[in-house]
Amino acid sequence: MAKAKKLENCMESGRLLLRPWLESDAEALFKYASNPEVGPRAGWPPHQNVKESLEIIRTLFHNDTTWAIVLKETDEPVGAIGYGPSCECNLPAREDEPLIGYWVGKPYWNQGICTEALQLMLNHISRSTGIPSLISGHFTDNPASGRVMEKCGFTPTGETCIDETQYMGKDRPIRVLRWKRPLELQTCEENYQPCPLTLYSKHFFFLRLTFICQ
Repeated sequence: MAKAKKLENCMESGRLLLRPWLESDAEALFKYASNPEVGPRAGWPPHQNVKESLEIIRTLFHNDTTWAIVLKETDEPVGAIGYGPSCECNLPAREDEPLIGYWVGKPYWNQGICTEALQLMLNHISRSTGIPSLISGHFTDNPASGRVMEKCGFTPTGETCIDETQYMGKDRPIRVLRWKRPLELQTCEENYQPCPLTLYSKHFFFLRLTFICQ
């Protein structure tokens, strides 16, 4: 019964299921998040052990706007995606503007998985919230991440910034992009409620910067 309740907050596309993280996902999370080529591209350090991955599932991922990216073919989580408060990053966010982020394990790079997952989440945000805009960014030494966002409707703001709170973020410019709610859905904005400043808002570094290419 507990598992069924946990899986209520889901989204589905042709290849993917976005669902809440489960404690039983810890080994799969560690398998992909421990790769030293993954986290540093996005501004977070590689996981050191399964125990650390489990703690992240219990804390940073334990909220209503962070999902596991699950391949339906294998039923395995291969990455993460979500959105949350941008209050503790150096991106030039507007008041109450959420920040989005995502990543996927290296074996699944260049397969369009992040593009599919991001579009699925944006469709969900458009249908079920009144959020008027979202902000995100990528290190300029990783331009592939920007192409994923632009395919999903994000546009460059023309701004760059440095965020030294990112893992290996010193002297690495971040290119800023923004998504705006489609015009036909903007009447829903009056119902928008900003995300609460919970624990995960203070440690959103794990999802904060996107990096993966299609």
